[in-house]
Amino acid sequence: MKRIIPVASKKDLSFFIDFPHELYQNDPFYVPELFTAQRDMLTKSHHPFYEHSKIQLFLAYNNGDVVGRIAAIQNNNHNKIYKVTEGFFGFFDVINDNETAKMLLDTATAWLKEKNLDKIIGPVNFSTNDTCGLLIEGFNGPPVAMMPYNAPYYLPLLEKAGFSKKVDLRAYRYTAGDYNDRAAGLVEKIEERLQRNNIVIRKINLKNFKQEAEAIRKVYNKAWDKNLGFVPMTDKEFDYTAKDLKLILDPDFCLLAEKDGEIVGFSLAIPDINQVLIKIKRGRLFPTGLVKLLLNKRKINGIRILLLGVVDGYRKMGIEACLYGRIIKAFQAKKMKYAEASWTLEHNDMVNKPIENIGGKLYRKYRLLEKSIA
Repeated sequence: MKRIIPVASKKDLSFFIDFPHELYQNDPFYVPELFTAQRDMLTKSHHPFYEHSKIQLFLAYNNGDVVGRIAAIQNNNHNKIYKVTEGFFGFFDVINDNETAKMLLDTATAWLKEKNLDKIIGPVNFSTNDTCGLLIEGFNGPPVAMMPYNAPYYLPLLEKAGFSKKVDLRAYRYTAGDYNDRAAGLVEKIEERLQRNNIVIRKINLKNFKQEAEAIRKVYNKAWDKNLGFVPMTDKEFDYTAKDLKLILDPDFCLLAEKDGEIVGFSLAIPDINQVLIKIKRGRLFPTGLVKLLLNKRKINGIRILLLGVVDGYRKMGIEACLYGRIIKAFQAKKMKYAEASWTLEHNDMVNKPIENIGGKLYRKYRLLEKSIA
């Protein structure tokens, strides 16, 4: 007999976090999330998201076995900024069964309806600052760091449940030796021109990380304010994310554009830590996972270009080209094999065209879906 229950205990939460491991146990491309990271994210006393918003987790059972999971998410900051009454669903995983998927989605929808929300959008794990999107093209390899993964059958399940496309997100791939490195060759000339306007490009100073992160947060919230569904991070949310990123940060791939001491742009590429995480069984660092993480971290040969933004008033001055050029030079110096630039909005030509001009190949697509709440 199938039933849906709310997650109400630590045991339930463990089942919620572990379900994808069971679902994808025979999938060679599945990358487990670290258990401790997921537990902290989904525990109200641990994550700053809960200071302004709410979620409810649900599990689907069939004769005593977990067969699906979902989170209903009420992001009050999103609704306040956009003056809407929308809800999200996230952390969605399910067996290939229309009835089970519909039961989960209907349960999340009903919870959001009780909060007087009139639309459900997803998959989104808290907000678009976090992991979001349903993989719809490019199932031929594991996801890169902080990108989602799901089986091909998810899209038909969601469409059968009445969801339709809101927007597609893109991921581009660069392969060593197969891209245009012209930007790298022009870096010095561009930097000389920028310096005449008192703009310098420099690496992040990890010894002064707290102050650097604070300055980056202000740029982040300004540079992405026009992106679809973008919600500025609170100070605590940004600090929470920055603390996690610092663990894998490579200063050669975290660059700041500074004008008279003020940060006006930055870029961030992170090592593809999924190359290591894919080997850590069920996302547990103990007893052997930590050893694998430490031993293999230095062997990572791919990156994800996660962020590149410049605030209004400083765009199209060459800062973006310089930041990309610096990333390419570091990529070459470290003999990396691939890079993924993700994600971008499908209609954002101002971002997508330069990526394509440098030689990025569109190789994966993700989709946000929506449905009205009657």
